[in-house]
Amino acid sequence: MTAVAYAGGAAAHSAAAAERLFPADDHELVALDTFAEVVRAAVEGDVRFGVLPIESSLAGPVAETHDLLYDSPLSIVAETSIPIRHHLVARRSLPVEHVRVVRSHPVALEQCRRLLASLKHAKQIATSTTAEAAAQVAESAVAGEAAIASERAARLYGLEVIASDVGDHPEAFTRFVSVATHTRLDGIQETWRTAFSFVTDHRAGALHDAIEPFARHGIDLVQLVSRPIPHSPFTYRFDAVLAGHPLDPVPRAALTEVRGRVRRLRVFGSYPAGT
Repeated sequence: MTAVAYAGGAAAHSAAAAERLFPADDHELVALDTFAEVVRAAVEGDVRFGVLPIESSLAGPVAETHDLLYDSPLSIVAETSIPIRHHLVARRSLPVEHVRVVRSHPVALEQCRRLLASLKHAKQIATSTTAEAAAQVAESAVAGEAAIASERAARLYGLEVIASDVGDHPEAFTRFVSVATHTRLDGIQETWRTAFSFVTDHRAGALHDAIEPFARHGIDLVQLVSRPIPHSPFTYRFDAVLAGHPLDPVPRAALTEVRGRVRRLRVFGSYPAGT
């Protein structure tokens, strides 16, 4: 049986993503506490695959995942997107204005800014996952504690939904990726994606020079984000995703040109575009 790790327990959005990416009965889903533990388990061979959130349609890239992948030998091998519906949940029913502590993952807190702005006296506490926030509230005896979590988490931890659909936008989605120690080279389709990271020289026009080959070859960059480089203050790398497969002649030619124009380029893997 193939083991697949995700963070946050059975109530987490990551669990739903893992079930969607690995629906077959021959996969064992393994719940771990943090994203870092998921990466470590995949790198050390304790599991075959890991599942991590990588981008919110509202809050943008999940910085922790980007940085963990940059520092690991893992490759992205699959992706999927799931709708995210946030609810305010507590141990027992209470008026929303009586909430004094709100726990959730930083991305979920960012996606519920209107709710949090209305709770002027509520302290916000970040947790490793939304499911962990629900678990902490379920174990707390302090009145006025609540979590922003899924209905699934509320049901599993015996919590009451005191406010439904508290996200700023109902169309919120989170993109999840499956990661592994191998790289997929199993075919070329028009709907494939290739993730990569590169570092440019620190000079005017360096980023333009680096990505110009993609425009000239007619390749769509579906994502481009900057991340600071640790231990090198105010220097940055760029994480990107292109539409295409590196074994296809056109993306391969463009990546070859880019490699000659940047200080460092690393491909994080290729995978079919998710739904």
